[in-house]
Parts: sequence; structure tokens; C-alpha cells
Amino acid sequence: MRYLRSILPVVVLSFIFGTALAQQVPMYSQYIMNGFLINPSFAGRDGYTTVNLTVREQWVGMAGAPGTYAASLQTRILKNSYISKSTSVRKKLIKPTKGGKVGLGGYVFNDNNGIMRRTGIQAAYAYHISMGQTGGYPNNLSFGLALTAYQFAINTTGLIFDPDDDLLNSYDRSIFIPDFNFGASFTTSKYYVGFSMTNLLRGSLLFADTSSTNRTELGNYFLTGGMKFPFTQDWVLEPSVFIKSSDMIFKSLQVDLTTRVYYKVDYWAGLSWRTGDAIILMMGLKYDRFYFAYAVDFTLTDIRKQSFGSHELTLAVKFGESARRYRWINAY
Repeated sequence: MRYLRSILPVVVLSFIFGTALAQQVPMYSQYIMNGFLINPSFAGRDGYTTVNLTVREQWVGMAGAPGTYAASLQTRILKNSYISKSTSVRKKLIKPTKGGKVGLGGYVFNDNNGIMRRTGIQAAYAYHISMGQTGGYPNNLSFGLALTAYQFAINTTGLIFDPDDDLLNSYDRSIFIPDFNFGASFTTSKYYVGFSMTNLLRGSLLFADTSSTNRTELGNYFLTGGMKFPFTQDWVLEPSVFIKSSDMIFKSLQVDLTTRVYYKVDYWAGLSWRTGDAIILMMGLKYDRFYFAYAVDFTLTDIRKQSFGSHELTLAVKFGESARRYRWINAY
């Protein structure tokens, strides 16, 4: 029995490392709830000031399973959206003005993946360019750049390994990595599409690195898109896609195909299929300015025999008067 207890963590870590080699960034099932986490150009795109909390526990029940915790804040630097002008007949006219073009955002995160842990922050700047209107609503072309900095640490406590292992012993247990992420997106009242990439410097800047071992971070690429189809006054259908890859393009390519149904904008449910990984059930509701969403991943791989699936909870709150915001852009 003691022998089995020693082997189990190694088996678990082999699964975890298999995923980590392909993608070195956190995974989110509810990417629609907070696209800012994967694309800095989404910062402030709906005009609101939004606080978002995300907790994801992956492969619940397995020792050393991944877990991700993120808290984000984003806003749009807006001018006064409505001004009052007096006419010669002393009649006041209310005329909308142009919104601000700058979006700002930031988030802190802690991503645990077996013996590996990434803890860091990100600050993002987005610039939104008006590209005319569709149906009386503005279209926005947006660009975003984010500075990210995180600590990469390895914890070998409880790990069964060869103490003379040259590879493991040649690495520092903790280093600090600054890098940059880039994103671009185009958003209308009916659809959106976005592209982003992470780790532009590939982790080439390292602090507290005393080893001579060559190491690198993978660049990751994300392509997202979605479209809304109102089929009654109260019901809206929204299919979307999330394509993920890295520098190891053919080994790490993964696609999330999602369909969500909204009822009066305040309630929604959806189903997603992640290629080679899981079927995802999601649901959520809006109350006043608060948003609550939950997703559960039903794993399709052999890991399902050792775990109780993956669970993700998202909470959000939006601040700002509706009259000052672009109400037609609803990221949720």
C-alpha cells in the first residue's frame, strides 16, 4: 500500500505535465464571461467598470490537480455621454457625445499545476477605434497590449523523485518572469471576433535565475468569435468558438465549440465541446448589476475514472449608469 501511495503522485503528475507541455497558460471554460482574461483588447469594450472573480478547480478528487484563481478589473475611460444644449426657443436638447477610446484593465492570478505554480499580475491598455455603425449601433476595432509579470515556482514537497536528477536539480525553484501579451478584436452589435497571443518575449527575461540551463516559455495563440441570433423577442441564440494553440501548433491545437441560449438577457444556459477533452455544461443569471455563472466539465479522457470532473465559478459586478454605456455590447 505504501508503494502505491508513492507511485500515485507520479502517475498524476504525468497527466498534468502532458497538458502543461502543450499549453502553459490557465484554462477557462467560461471564456465568454470575461474575454479580457485571454485578450487585452477586450478591456473596457462594453463601457462598464467590471470586477470579475473566477475560481476553477480542475479534475476534482485527484492529488496535485490544476487549480486557477483570478480577480480582474477593467473599465473604459469615457467622456460624458449625454450633454444638454439650450436652443433659441429655450428648449433643451439632449445629444449623445462620443465615448472614450481608451480601455484599462488588470488582474491578479494564481495558477497551480502539479508541482508548478504561477502567481502574477497583468496590466492592460486597450484602444478602441470607431468603425462606423450597424443598425444604428457603433462598430469597434480594438487593439490591446498587456504587461504581465509572474513568479514561476516549483514545489517538490511530498514529491517522490531521484534526488540526483540532473534536470530537476539544475533549475531554480523560483524565478520571476516579465513578458507581454497582445490582442486585437472587432466588435459589432451582432458579432465579435478576436485574436491574441501571449509571451511575446518567450520568457527570455528572467530574474533570480542562477542556473545555466536553457529554458523557454511557449507562445500561445487564441482566436475567438461569436454571433447572436435573436429568434424571438425574449430568446437569443449565441454560438461561439475558441481556438487555442501554441508554438507547438499541431501538438497543442484545441477547439471549444459553444452554444448558449439567453432568456431576456438575464438567464442563460449553454453546452460546449472541447476537442479531445470534455463536454461542458454551463449556466448563469443576472440580478441587477451582478452576474453569477457556473460550468462543469465532464472529462472524456481516462482521467474521468480518477476525478469528479472540473468545476468553474465566475462572479462579476458592473458599475456605471446604463445611459452612459454602450448597452448593445453585452459580453455576457
